[in-house]
Amino acid sequence: MAVRAVRGAVQLERDEAGHMEERVGALLTAVLERNGLHTDDLISIWFTATPDLHCDFPAAAARKLGIVDVPLICAQELDIEGAMPRVVRLLAHIESDRPRSDIAHVYLGAAAALRKDIAQ
Repeated sequence: MAVRAVRGAVQLERDEAGHMEERVGALLTAVLERNGLHTDDLISIWFTATPDLHCDFPAAAARKLGIVDVPLICAQELDIEGAMPRVVRLLAHIESDRPRSDIAHVYLGAAAALRKDIAQ
């Protein structure tokens, strides 16, 4: 079993905890489903949020989905002028037999514009 990395992002419409839980939960669910993963396949997840998000930790949404024994960390994204606002990104390390080229990176909604080269 190889260690692989999966990228993803989602843009929030507003800075509210319930909305973050919903959108980050949708992102995590899509990453798992599109890659045929179960929570046991997760090694760790790194979340970043743009500086305009203050309502909650993105990792809290993962915990509410039942991802409770996987190391999670949150950090603030760089504050770059002109960058897309209200974005949560993730980098998940996984165990998978899939070749690197078959990993599905997930960019939901408007966040698909961030990485048109790998968004699926």
